[in-house]
Formats: sequence, C-alpha cells, structure tokens
Amino acid sequence: MATCGEVLVNLLESYGVDQVFGIPGVHTVELYRGLARSSIRHVTPRHEQGAGFMADGYARTSGKPGVCFIITGPGMTNITTAMGQAYADSIPMLVISSVQARSQLGGGRGKLHELPSQSALVAGVAAFSHTLMSAAELPGVLARAFALFQAGRPRPVHIEIPLDVLVENADALMGSAPVSVARAGAAPAAVRQMSRLLAAAKRPLILAGGGAIDAAPELTRLAETLGAPMALTINAKGLLPAAHPLLLGSTQSLAATRAMVAEADVVLAIGTELAETDYDVTFAGGFEIPGALLRVDIDPDQTVRNYPPQMALVADATIAAEALLTELNRQPLAPRNTGWGAARVARLWAELAPTWDAATRAQTLLLHTVLEKLPDAVLVGDSTQPVYSGNLTLNLEHPRRWFNSSTGYGTLGYALPAAIGAWLGRGNGQPVVCLIGDGGLQFTLPELASAVEARIPVIVLLWNNQGYEEIKKYMLNRAIEPVGVDIYTPDFIGIAKAMGCAAESIDGVEPLRAALQAAAARPGPTLIEVDQERWALTKP
Repeated sequence: MATCGEVLVNLLESYGVDQVFGIPGVHTVELYRGLARSSIRHVTPRHEQGAGFMADGYARTSGKPGVCFIITGPGMTNITTAMGQAYADSIPMLVISSVQARSQLGGGRGKLHELPSQSALVAGVAAFSHTLMSAAELPGVLARAFALFQAGRPRPVHIEIPLDVLVENADALMGSAPVSVARAGAAPAAVRQMSRLLAAAKRPLILAGGGAIDAAPELTRLAETLGAPMALTINAKGLLPAAHPLLLGSTQSLAATRAMVAEADVVLAIGTELAETDYDVTFAGGFEIPGALLRVDIDPDQTVRNYPPQMALVADATIAAEALLTELNRQPLAPRNTGWGAARVARLWAELAPTWDAATRAQTLLLHTVLEKLPDAVLVGDSTQPVYSGNLTLNLEHPRRWFNSSTGYGTLGYALPAAIGAWLGRGNGQPVVCLIGDGGLQFTLPELASAVEARIPVIVLLWNNQGYEEIKKYMLNRAIEPVGVDIYTPDFIGIAKAMGCAAESIDGVEPLRAALQAAAARPGPTLIEVDQERWALTKP
C-alpha cells in the first residue's frame, strides 16, 4: 500500500523537486516514509526558521520553489518569519506540514503541538493555506501550488495534512501526473499603446524589479533600443551587466537619481512593487514619478499599488519585453533629448562618486575584494552595514547573484541559512558568500552545524561591530539614549571551530584574499571575521 505521504514524495519528484528542508518529528515521520527511496535530497536545519530561509535561498538561485517539511505547532510558528520574508520578496516556497487528525481539528483538547488553526496563523504570509481532508485532494492542491509558482506571482504556499490522512491508502494516486501552466501573455492592444508612448518618449527610463530577472536579455535589448537608462531594485541586481552604459544601479534612494527619474517623460516599471524599501530606504519620502508611468506585472493588483500608472499590462516580464521590442521595431522612434541615455547615466555616476563617505568606500572595498577573488560568487546578505553599502555601490554581471534581507520584510539572521540553500540551489559548486553582522549571526548561528553536516562550503564573511551599530546610530540621531544595542559579543572563531568549521580573523585586503582562496578550496564551511574598526583603516 502507498500512503498519502509516499504519494506526496512521488508527486514532488514529478514536479522536479530535488531538495527538501526539514526537521523530522513524531508528527512528520510519515512524510519521510518514501523520502529515502526517492531522488530528493534532505537537509536538516537546526530550527524551522532556518528551513524556511534555506528554502528561500534555494529558490532564489535555482528559480524553483524551495520545499519544507514542517511539524505541527511549534514548527509552524517557527517558520512564519521565513515565510514572511519570502512573501515580501515574491519567492516560491512550498511548506508542507502535519496537523491534528481530522476529528480533532480545532478541538482544543490539549493535543501535542495543537494550535486552534495553523491556516489562520499563516494566512498573512502565504498565498494560500489548504487543509487536505482526504488523500484524493493531494494532486489537485499540488497543481494549485505549482500553477502559482509557474504562472502567477510566486509566494509561499502552505499545505497541511492531518495525521490520519497522511497514512491513508493512496494507491490509486500513484499515477498522478504533474500539471504545467504557461505564464500570461501580453495583450496586443496594450502592447501597441505602450510601445507608442515609449517610441514617442524623448527621455524614457526603465525601473526593473525582481519580478523581471528572468527577462534580462530582453530588457537589455529594450533599454538599448530606447536608449533608456535602467534602474534596478535590490532583487534585480545583475539584470543589466555592471559596466553597461545605461545602468543606473540601485541608487533610487539617492537625490541625484531621484532627480533623474523626475526628468524622464515616460517611465516603464516592470516586475517591481515600486515599494518603500526599493526606492525610499531613508523613509523620508520624496521619490516621485512625474512622467507618464507604464507598469508591467504578473499580479493585476500590484499594477495599481503605490504609484498609479497611466496604463498597465498584466503579463510575464519576458513575454511583455519581447512583445514591446517587436512592436517598437515596427515604428520610428522620436529623437532622444541630447544628453539623455548613456551620457546622462555617466553624468549621474560622476555626481555620485564623490558623495560616498569613508565607511561606504571601505565596505565597498570589502565587497570588491570578494568578487575580485571569487568572480562567480553569489553574495547572500543580512541586515548589516556592508550589505547596505553594496545595495547602493555594487553592480553584478548576472541576476540571482545578490540578494539579502535588508529590504522588504527585513529580518535578521537570514543570510546564513539562505546562503546554505543558495549553494544547494546553484548546483554547480561555485562559491556562495554569506554577508552577516555579529548581531544577525547570533539569530541563526546553530545553522553552521547544518552546513558542516551537509558538507556545504558556504563562506561566512562576518562583519563584527560588537552590537547593533546601525540601530545605535539611529537612536543617537533621534536623541534617544542607546539601550539594548551594545550586546555581548561571543568568540565566534572559537564557536565556529567547535562546530567543525574552519575559522579565522583577518584585518586587511591581502589576508582577506588569502582567506577567501583557502575557503573556496575547502569541502565544508568557513567563517572569516572582519573587525569593523580595523577594516576601516584598510587601504586598497
């Protein structure tokens, strides 16, 4: 007899799932009955939040949904923070949990791990939550989940399976086939109207977000066809290559870039929420789009949020960009304003160069050193100072190589487990570097043991400033006496070595290069500690 749990594993394989993150428990063992016989790899984090962050990082580098097996009750409360981060950044994540038997749902009888309603708990951090009331529902609800991942705005999905349904006879479902759903096309009439507006523009500009990263080649050609400068959100870094003459980087929160956006007569926003943490990290307001705004998004609701457009197109970013290119090639383009395009972008970078303060330059040097030594590395960041600097100053050659938790939901502790997942999702053995502060690392420090156990050679670059430095500055700037920010700093080198990691402290560019080279050659994780004060004295 094949149980519902076994059929689930079989169906996940058929959808191309090759990785699951989870911590087995008494309420989830039936999910594992068929796992050992499958081709799916399992990694055990040290906390369910770590499972969610690993799934998130895996999804960002692989482009496939990250999958978690999570136990009833505390497992679900633990993973909700990670689901919140994935929800905010539109990351595909499938959370499969157990739940009390059908006859006991919401019973309040004090059963092990009992909650009044797990679905209600995750309602705000999931696209949907479904309770499987019979094994026969399984193929249909998985089809719903993967339809969302394939063709909609990808966000976490939660499927909970009652304990009695997990062991239900599901022999009849073993032949169930996966469902494939194509993404939305671009309405021809809307494409024609948008292309006419873009063709007539004298100062066009493109704002591209994380929802457009798979359209990098098409959007590059579109920008070049229009001579349109392109600004990227943090999650879209690399969509336009670093040295491209039309690249504005991710500098939209700076006054000089905002002034340039205000000069544009037509702005095409594609795959972006136009949200605060992408365009207003100072939280002071002031990002304005006075020109005609055209929006392209896979989510109809999002096309009218934050900045209402003159017109919008609901479509896949790649399909929309291809359609716009085709239409633009059929019509003449208006002459661009003298000094727009690459010339205006060059002027912007010349304006910005002298504005970086010493701390920003020092932290950018750290990041450039990493990429100089490990040019193919993925950099996974937490909320920490070098990440804030890199969000502004660093440009990448390809997408899916820079992402972090300093925007959107903004959780601490994200980078270490997400980097583990990112290495697994990348699947080519290339380096993955975790950028994290001493405060953030203490949130998920036990996941070093997960990396050791799974032999994942993630490189943890620890920025140590002995506390929550940015929050301390924020308090002082608001005339608040700092409380709770000067936290105890443990011996990270000793802890990392005790967990089985290689670990060392460095204090300059050459020692960092040597440490990175050694770390990249190891089969397991490495922690490299950088003291903020000593690094501030470093010269290129």
